[in-house]
Amino acid sequence: MKVFKFGGASIKDYKSIIRLSRIIRKENHDRMIIIVSAMGKTTNSIEKLVLSYLNSSKDFKDKLELIKNFHLDIIKNLFKKNNSSITNIVQAVFDEIDKFLKTNKETDYNLIYDQIVSYGEILSSIIISKYLNFIGLKSKWVDARSCIVTDEYYRDANVDLERTSKSLKKNIRGKGLFVSQGFIGSNKKSYTTTLGREGSDYSAAIFAHALDAESVTIWKDVRGVLNADPRYFNKTKLLNKISYEEAIELAFYGASVIHPKTLQPLKKKSIPLFVKSFLSPSREGTLISKKDYKVRNIPSHIVKWNRVLLKISSKDFSFIVEKKISLIFSMLSKYKMKVELIQNSAISFSVVLNNKYQRLDELLKELRENFKVSVDKEVSLFTIRHFNRNSLKHIKKLNHNILLEQRTYETLQLVLSRNFKRENLFEFFEQ
Repeated sequence: MKVFKFGGASIKDYKSIIRLSRIIRKENHDRMIIIVSAMGKTTNSIEKLVLSYLNSSKDFKDKLELIKNFHLDIIKNLFKKNNSSITNIVQAVFDEIDKFLKTNKETDYNLIYDQIVSYGEILSSIIISKYLNFIGLKSKWVDARSCIVTDEYYRDANVDLERTSKSLKKNIRGKGLFVSQGFIGSNKKSYTTTLGREGSDYSAAIFAHALDAESVTIWKDVRGVLNADPRYFNKTKLLNKISYEEAIELAFYGASVIHPKTLQPLKKKSIPLFVKSFLSPSREGTLISKKDYKVRNIPSHIVKWNRVLLKISSKDFSFIVEKKISLIFSMLSKYKMKVELIQNSAISFSVVLNNKYQRLDELLKELRENFKVSVDKEVSLFTIRHFNRNSLKHIKKLNHNILLEQRTYETLQLVLSRNFKRENLFEFFEQ
């Protein structure tokens, strides 16, 4: 069994879906699972729909109509005049969304988000499965919500791998071409859950782990795993072969090509991961496997934007030690803060946070009952993995922007002030 995952950029329009079908046709697809994301920027569009709905804005129906028309236009171009059947199916999905919006009594933003945003993957997988059948590549549609078992941590759900494996083996049997969704699952209350943005990679790894797949291939709009994001850096290098451990480190620090949770399920069963370009499918791309490939001579640059830096100290200048650190972390957990860097001294504790759930004000209120707290918002976390002398030379250009610095033998991390802009990175490194 092979697992192929196609992200939103690789299925952004009808031409991309035709390209997908050509890639599949060239493969031995009688034992293959295709995992797809929502098409193009659909997830972003549905997120705006959710906000309009929760804010009781009158334009949320217009936003829903735009999303529907986007999918119907793709159907018209793919199926030409033979589109009535698939159009009816897709219309039924939008009727389902409309019914939820009209009858919903829930008030939890995160729960509502997961119920609605998940339809992006449902729509794309239905259209792709039907198109593959239309051109003679017989496929079976599989609902990931009936396979991926999670907890109730909406927008970043944790997967029960043992129960999920049993469910997947029950739903996917024998030979065939299967199409399913990334990013989504469900909990014991039968509510839909999502695995975090870009979680489709993780879904592909879960399918592969449960079904003992031969390999996983993630199809991207880049050549493979690069040592920097080409949107922000002038020159990038392809990392042809890297180990699971190195890929996990890069993903942890924020490399956008791979979801942070993707590697663990694959590493457990030594399933190789390929990252390839859907624009140039015959090119080599990147192989991630258990072998320890040497990439220490290639610095990798990773940036996370719009983070929060907290500097916490005792009101009485006493030491920040175990008991106080434990109290701080209990508050961070309570308000669902994602911790991305920590640094402590005798009387202070600094932490970089991803305020994904927008609960910073609640956290600050409780923290200030026990500590002195200073806040820097909209900071950037800049990581250089395998930094070298050249990296350090260029770092000097940033001195006036550096709020915090931390380094280990192989990794340098900088917290940069809000004055540091994305466009600055283009001219930053001569790689």
